[in-house]
Amino acid sequence: MREIHKKIDTEYFEAILSGQKTFEWRVNDFECEPGDILILDEWIYEDGRDATSGRRPTGRSIRKKVGFVARTKDFDWLNRPDVKADFEKYGAQVISLLDE
Repeated sequence: MREIHKKIDTEYFEAILSGQKTFEWRVNDFECEPGDILILDEWIYEDGRDATSGRRPTGRSIRKKVGFVARTKDFDWLNRPDVKADFEKYGAQVISLLDE
């Protein structure tokens, strides 16, 4: 089990804190497995999200246990001609599944 720190924007931090957001979508540039602890450190982007300056931590963090991890490069079905055309046209969505 690892503890992994990642930055997160206030908007998404608040959505996770409230329980509304129950998933995390990330670039697959780090190792992450079920059972790891993802520590999301809230950051403010004073110059907008696209800026590299004006970023600073707020000091707030959320700890979440990693459940299922899906990596898109592992999805062989994305290469099927019928799926690939639709994927290129529409993109994809990540859907969180909750109990009713």
